[in-house]
Amino acid sequence: MIELAKTSRIYVSGHTGLVGSAIVRRLNAEGFNNILSATREQLDLRDQAAVNYWFKANRPEYVFLVAGTVGGILANSTRPAEFIYDNMMIHATVVHASHQYPVKKLLYLGSSCIYPRHAKQPITEEEFLTGPLEPTNEAYAVAKIAGIKLCQAYRKQYGCDFISAMPTNLYGPNDNFDLTSSHVLPALIRKFHDAKIAKEKAVTIWGTGTPRREFLHVDDLADACLYIMRYWDEDIHINVGTGVDQTIRELAELVSAAVYPAAELRFDTSKPDGMPKKQLDVSRLTKLGWKHKIPLDKGIADVYEWFLNSPQHRG
Repeated sequence: MIELAKTSRIYVSGHTGLVGSAIVRRLNAEGFNNILSATREQLDLRDQAAVNYWFKANRPEYVFLVAGTVGGILANSTRPAEFIYDNMMIHATVVHASHQYPVKKLLYLGSSCIYPRHAKQPITEEEFLTGPLEPTNEAYAVAKIAGIKLCQAYRKQYGCDFISAMPTNLYGPNDNFDLTSSHVLPALIRKFHDAKIAKEKAVTIWGTGTPRREFLHVDDLADACLYIMRYWDEDIHINVGTGVDQTIRELAELVSAAVYPAAELRFDTSKPDGMPKKQLDVSRLTKLGWKHKIPLDKGIADVYEWFLNSPQHRG
């Protein structure tokens, strides 16, 4: 275990995003008072010279590398070059600068999409690189895989204390509710909300509704990230999730109950489903001593309440 002093210089990349903002909230709640951050306007994380300059000036001791370009099936399918370039560059510059201006420890956050489309379920960390990826998010997955290998390479060659964690599907405050670029859960919240406002009888959902997905509230993830930073020190990445999944239909029913119970569910089977099942084996993290706390139904209701009070709400 490492002890993080309350005055430790802790850099959270992507601090305004879904994950970064949750980590900042968690650090603030624990009394850390020297949190470092930089907006995209202040620092282009794709620019190695700029990142080096920032690290030299600010000298972070601990790094949460959670910045990246993210999105759902539609965004991944239509912007693959952007997804692979942005994410590979962001990971490369921050990891390299963390070596050049030595940090005590870096936690890199990947995604469960790194695993093969037909990985054995629930997915253990050992399923990594055992088969072809899901085509609908291949560019993003390749970039995330490169990030894991990058941390392992710096660990092997230079002895850097760089670790990786792979979260399941996330949701929570500061999520993206834009239907052209959002992930499935915020997209469903937005669809049901818009249907309620327009007094429409039905909500159309992409795919068959049969794929199974696991969802973790981002505040639980932030809690896990701090726990992992303190207690995990292995070359292999570690899964972060609930270990429980449900079908997209069941997810839509939960969202409907929180947002618009009167809505009828319709499924557009001409749209892609993505991976048939994606459930993480979280036994490593459980043995380490961490477990999620926020039930999915409560989490969805809380996020809808947040959405209604957010700038993204145009209802």
